[in-house]
Amino acid sequence: MAQARISMYLPPDINPTQAAIAYGCRALPKLNKELQSLDLLTRQKALMALCDLMHDPEHVYVAIDIGCLESLKALLKDADDMVRIKATEVLYIMATHNVGREGFLKHDIIVALSFLLNDPQTACRENLHLALKHLAQLPSGAQGIVISGLIPLLVWKLQKEEEKIQEILLDTLAACLLEDATEALNSHVVPFLKEKLLSANDNIRSKAAYTLMAVSIPLEGKKQVWKFDVIPILVHLLKDPVEEVKANAAGALMYATVTTAGKYAALDAEAIQPLLNLLNSTLRKARLNAIKALTMLAEAPEGRKILQIYVPRFRVLEVDTSEAVGRAAQIAIKTIEWKP
Repeated sequence: MAQARISMYLPPDINPTQAAIAYGCRALPKLNKELQSLDLLTRQKALMALCDLMHDPEHVYVAIDIGCLESLKALLKDADDMVRIKATEVLYIMATHNVGREGFLKHDIIVALSFLLNDPQTACRENLHLALKHLAQLPSGAQGIVISGLIPLLVWKLQKEEEKIQEILLDTLAACLLEDATEALNSHVVPFLKEKLLSANDNIRSKAAYTLMAVSIPLEGKKQVWKFDVIPILVHLLKDPVEEVKANAAGALMYATVTTAGKYAALDAEAIQPLLNLLNSTLRKARLNAIKALTMLAEAPEGRKILQIYVPRFRVLEVDTSEAVGRAAQIAIKTIEWKP
């Protein structure tokens, strides 16, 4: 008669690196304790489990409440590469939730992450930059990054990092510079962004132009964009094959041409015709940015004279499907038709 036997081996579909955990929030106290374990495999298993759990904002709230962020901060200094990679991954996932971003600010996670900016592991650096990018989407998060003094380091990293990380960095910088561009301008961000405008990578060109929009909001930024001869490159990008690049280049010109020097630099670079071409773009923000940039150029007598024959083009846009585009077109017409 056959007898049942229990094998000493694990079934083939069992992952021995996956921690056995309780369901949901009830698992978190145990995992937090395991994060502090002296045993490497225990720490790694706990981090793997946390990566799965942190996709739920309720679990993020509980994790912060029981002190997981402090445990993760300690693990950012771990000698093991995998521990640092997974710890930054957990933090990146937590940063995708509002409750996680708020927890970062309360527990000084920004400074703890900054020590890994030069980590030898690309995955580790990518995770930390993703965490900062998501944190910067919150105005208080962007302010926290600025206040932490990280901006000069991030600007410097823009010329050193791999392209996929540069893309993330540009998103972070754009959000932070909308809050305060002072430190970035003092760190030569404009020449670095000028270089990125010439990148063969579509995303980097687009994001660099968008970041220049943020840089150009303060007067000093407008001056530096003119001083470092960025305006001719922005005009060139108005003919880029990528619609998003053209839209962001027009946006950067919209701010840069507020000053008289910026207006005449754009006119000298023959910006009017490519901006007029953007009025037919299917992208709403491209039409809007182009109209506003042309309005700035119409404030110069030379620009106003050229644009007078194109008023019918703007009248068509008065009834654009976008209310903002329609209002901008009305302002442009008044500016072009103004007589001293």
